[in-house]
Parts: sequence; C-alpha cells; structure tokens
Amino acid sequence: MDSFFLTNLSSPPLLFFFLGAAAVFVRSDLEIPTQIAKFLSLYLLFAIGFKGGVALAESELDATVGLTIAASLLLACVVPVYVFFLLQRRMPVADAAAIAATYGSISAVTFVTCTSYLDAAGIPWGGHLVAAMALMESPAIIIGILLYRLYRNGTADTDGPIDWADLLKESCLNGSVFLIVGSLLIGWFTGPTGMAQISPFVADLFIGVLCLFLLDMGIVAARRLQDLRHAQQTTGLGPTTLIGASLALPLVNAALAGAIALLLGLPEGDALLLTILGASASYIAVPAAMRLALPEANPSTYLPMSLAVTFPFNLLIGIPAYHYVLRLLTAN
Repeated sequence: MDSFFLTNLSSPPLLFFFLGAAAVFVRSDLEIPTQIAKFLSLYLLFAIGFKGGVALAESELDATVGLTIAASLLLACVVPVYVFFLLQRRMPVADAAAIAATYGSISAVTFVTCTSYLDAAGIPWGGHLVAAMALMESPAIIIGILLYRLYRNGTADTDGPIDWADLLKESCLNGSVFLIVGSLLIGWFTGPTGMAQISPFVADLFIGVLCLFLLDMGIVAARRLQDLRHAQQTTGLGPTTLIGASLALPLVNAALAGAIALLLGLPEGDALLLTILGASASYIAVPAAMRLALPEANPSTYLPMSLAVTFPFNLLIGIPAYHYVLRLLTAN
C-alpha cells in the first residue's frame, strides 16, 4: 500500500498544491492573478476533454460504455437524495440542499488529477469517463433545488417561482461543462490525427499547467478553511462536525461508486475514475448555481467543506487509497 501513497506524494502537482497552502499559513504574498487562474482552468478542461475524445475515438463503444455512463448518472441522482435526508434534520433545509447538491456533483480538477496519477502509473483509462464526468455535474444541482422546494417547512407562498431557464442554463450550459463536452466531441471527431497536430500543447504542457493550477488551488483551499468557523452561526454545527462530514461523505460515496465499478467489471483505470467521480464534490458549478437559485444557503458551509476539506483529502489520501482497495478487491 505504501507504494500507492509514495507515488502520489512524489507527484509534482500534489506537492505544488501543498506549496500553495503553505504560502497561506506562513502569510506569504504569493498570488496567482485571477485571469491567469481562469486560463489555467480552461486549459485543463480543454486538454482533458480533447484527450478523452481521442481515447473514445480509439476505443470500441460497447454495452460497458453505456452502462458506465448510466451508472454515473445514477450516482449523480442518488447521492444528493441520501445526503439531503441525512442532513435536513440537523441544519436548515437550504444548507442541507446545497451540501447535497455539492456532494452529488463532481470536481473536474480532482478527476483531472486522477487521470494524471493513472498516466504516471502507466494505467490506461477510457475516454467515455470524460463524458460521464460532464453529465454528472447538472443532475445533483437540479435535485438539490427540488428537494429544498419540497421540504422548506411550508414557506411556499413567500418564495417566488424557480426560474428554470436560468437554472438549467447555469447547471447544464455553464462554461466548464460546455468546454469539456465540446472538446470531447472535437477530440472524438478528429481522433489520433487531431492529437498529432496539437500534441505539444495538449500533452507536453499538461503536467506543468496542472502544477500551476493546483498551486493556486492550495492558496484558495487554505483560505476557505477559515470560513468553516463562521458556518456555525447559520447551521448550528461546529467546524469539527462539518469537517467530519466532509471526510465521511467522500468515503461513503467512493464505496458506493467503487462497488458499482466492480459490479460492472470495469478495468482498473476506469474503476478508479468512476470511484473518484463518486467521491469528489463540486466547488465551481454548484456554488454558481446555488447563488442563483438558492441564495438562502450559506456559502461558508458548503464551499469550504468541498474545497478546503474534501478536495485536498481526495488528492492526498483518497486517490491512492481508493486505488489500493480496488486493486485488492479485484485481486481476490
């Protein structure tokens, strides 16, 4: 098991993430300008989408691909429901709905980091998992909003109607989803020929750009961790409880996704990617949608839970631990 963690700990992207966090703790003035950080994010989404599309073009579309995508959508629908009912009696309904949407949706950066981990280990993975990732972002957002509307303690006549056009646009056509789906389709259409044309940009620069992006994410995550202290004012739950939930939820969701992957007989790389999709939590798409459709929810609760706790946990411990357990179970 040590080799899995050593491989991950020796990964430059992960070390740059901790360098960013250390910069905050020692009060360095290290900063990634907002526009540069946005460019890095767009590059990663473009690159992983395009590479996934090329891999999809080179693979055979069989029943397993369809079942994997169906299982991904099932996860995106089941997780927010059980998380909501687990939390709704312990905190305000709006916060429970926002957290449910957060953990039902996914983190594209966690997925990208996991593909980098697999590439470094020489383990192949299927491009259809990129499509699954894109499809998993939106259902949880919509389900979270619906659950809030159904269980908001009889305040229906004080709230205005949901603007479904804006909500669907924000959850299904936001920039990250649109870019990764578009890149996937272009990669699928152009195949290996397209990859040969832009390989120096898509492949050779990928790890370096990921390092810079995770440096910025380390800075942001360390700052967000402090926000959990203010969450108790609205949720009634202390930082220790929220941090515990932020660690427990990815483990439960990873177990659920991993069980599905084993049931489907997915190959090693695909099984790990489906597991990490289940274990990850959104900190980009969901907050944007919650600000629009559920402003009653407190961002200082669901955002630091996903970004400051679950995200680094999955990067440092989750990816190698899930990989080890999956390999152990398939070996037996």
